[in-house]
Amino acid sequence: MTDHPDDPQGGLFADLDAFNDHDRTPSPETPEAEETHVGEPEPDDTAAEAPEIRARGPFGRLMDANFLQFAAYSICDRALPTVEDGLKPVQRRILHAMWEKDDGRFSKVAGVVGNTMHYHPHGDAAIKDAIVTLANKRYLIQGQGNFGNILTGDEAAAGRYIECRLTKLAREQLFSPKITEYVPSYDGRNKEPVLLPAKIPLCLMLGVDGIAVGLSTAVLPHNFTELLEAEIALLQGKPCPTLLPDFITGGEMDAAEYDDGRGSVRVRAHIETRKGEKNKLFVTSVPYGVTTDRLAESIEKAIKAKRLPIRHIDNFTAENVEIEITLSPGSDAEKVRKALYAFTDCERRIPSRIVVLSENRPCEMTVPEVLARHAELLKDIFRREFEVRLREIDALILRKTLEALFIEKRIYKRIEGVKTAEAIYAEVRNGFEPFAALLEHPLTDEEIDILLKIPIRRISLYDINRHNDELNALRAEHAQITDDLAHLARYAVKYLKALIKEYAPQYPRLTKIADGFQEIDERALTATELTIRLSEDGYLGHDVRQGQTLFPCSSLDKLYILWSDGRYRFMPPPDKFLVDATYAPGQPWLDALRPRAPIRFFDAGVYNRDDVFTCVYYEPIYGFTYFKRFTWGGMIMNKDYALIPEGATILLFCKGTPEAIYVKYKYLKGQRITQQVFDPSEARIASASSKGLQMTPKQIERIATHKAAWWVEAEGATKGALFP
Repeated sequence: MTDHPDDPQGGLFADLDAFNDHDRTPSPETPEAEETHVGEPEPDDTAAEAPEIRARGPFGRLMDANFLQFAAYSICDRALPTVEDGLKPVQRRILHAMWEKDDGRFSKVAGVVGNTMHYHPHGDAAIKDAIVTLANKRYLIQGQGNFGNILTGDEAAAGRYIECRLTKLAREQLFSPKITEYVPSYDGRNKEPVLLPAKIPLCLMLGVDGIAVGLSTAVLPHNFTELLEAEIALLQGKPCPTLLPDFITGGEMDAAEYDDGRGSVRVRAHIETRKGEKNKLFVTSVPYGVTTDRLAESIEKAIKAKRLPIRHIDNFTAENVEIEITLSPGSDAEKVRKALYAFTDCERRIPSRIVVLSENRPCEMTVPEVLARHAELLKDIFRREFEVRLREIDALILRKTLEALFIEKRIYKRIEGVKTAEAIYAEVRNGFEPFAALLEHPLTDEEIDILLKIPIRRISLYDINRHNDELNALRAEHAQITDDLAHLARYAVKYLKALIKEYAPQYPRLTKIADGFQEIDERALTATELTIRLSEDGYLGHDVRQGQTLFPCSSLDKLYILWSDGRYRFMPPPDKFLVDATYAPGQPWLDALRPRAPIRFFDAGVYNRDDVFTCVYYEPIYGFTYFKRFTWGGMIMNKDYALIPEGATILLFCKGTPEAIYVKYKYLKGQRITQQVFDPSEARIASASSKGLQMTPKQIERIATHKAAWWVEAEGATKGALFP
């Protein structure tokens, strides 16, 4: 078990003890209680405070103290369950109130809420919601009427229309008043239990969520039988077996990242095909925490986003999940099933972090640690119950021994002629003196009173054989309990095995454990989901109905758009975006730029930060042509960037690294080199904002990544060099 997490502010958890000390009123015997005389000035408490605390003033100090009290209250009395009995305060008070009034019959939930309000200082709505939640978890409260539907998300009826009672499991495993510690309720009129002596690991059985100041908890529910079997292993000194969550909604689960409650699980709905039902899929379970209505909404949203080829869905869920999905004609059912997991709530990741109260302090634990703690507490519960029962048996044996002597030895005859009460007590004591060795102590007045109240009818019908049988039964029970008390682990194992035998058929595992979910490539599923087109009036997007088809893409993709002046930006696939230029992917732009119109062409594609591009541009200030290879790197959406210096012009732009770049220079009289070949691989890959390498000071007439028609073999070609 780990310690509680540190408070990054350095105060909350460390100050819980200080909070308790602050509330404790010093008694006159303690040095903390100092006498204050009338007329003397009160001591200045701020004198010993740190300067930064004094600087806040009285209001700041008041806020600090009040916030600390609120934080401690929300952690210890509202949000977190205790590891000892696995319950939050409201749950414990509900169960205690139900047990007090329990007669085996159903009671109105509104009445249970009213009884609980004697112990719980909050509103009735919160109590009723907690009752409904416990009833829907099956273990502790049995409901009658409309308690809502965890599958569809339907709410429960009003408390005056529904009824509930404790289950047999709760009645037998949660209550033992003789060993329970009680404290006054919030108004001092009643007594409520500090903890319930729970003999089953409720914290892991029920699961719980809670948010408090500075921390939260998320304990996932586990299977009843598996928990008890694991606890038996711990009691026998064996290692704790691996325990995985089990959700009441069923489904399929990948627990590869669960890590004993410190990670997360992935839960999927069960989606199946049926014989004779072509072009249809059927959802028969939902992930934990997802309702069928929410699932249907997520599917409809994915349909509108064009991620699912589905014609329509029908929700027939009642007692069991039944969602019928009709696919569009020609759709691949297996591909649609994967898309449902990828783009809808058919798959959900559920985090787990077990933060509980241990001895009234928050701490983070693992599943084996919680179960090991409960195993030790279970032995302690049995030990205390055995000790109470042994004292009761000793008292019963003594009482029956006194009765037997009083009747068999006719001690009652000694008081027939006695007139005063003092004399009667004396005669009874004298009658027992010969048998003092059989008694543990001299007779008390209370014991004599009990003997004197024995009816004459009972004395006349006294059966010595029956009396001896009862004594022998008590002595046998005493011996058995003494043996069990010496072997608590053995007794606990026997007890838990009996529970498994009785309740295992009622609580089978509902969630199927998968070896591991096959990873779904969402981009592969939606690679051709959208088609980017360019209209005649210069609009680019997937909502453009007529125009030049450019390329398909996914709605998950990001696009880059580059204009011939070197300006570029990244954006999601647009509905319609004005580019006001002609599309020219991977082509030399030199010919089109001869009229010196700066923005005439653009290039677009799917963004990938690691894709390599090649760019050649002309910078007119110094008259040089530059070359660079680059990757896009990181980006900010819908922000304009500059690939080349202001005023420069792109001559060549293409994706990847070509084998060679062929350059034809503008004719000048006396020029000996008229064409050259450059090797782009000589340049290192830089960022998009880099300046590039000097390629040539000559004016370029033609440029291409292959030998075009203008390339003259007879003129030869020298190898060009790239300079920093």
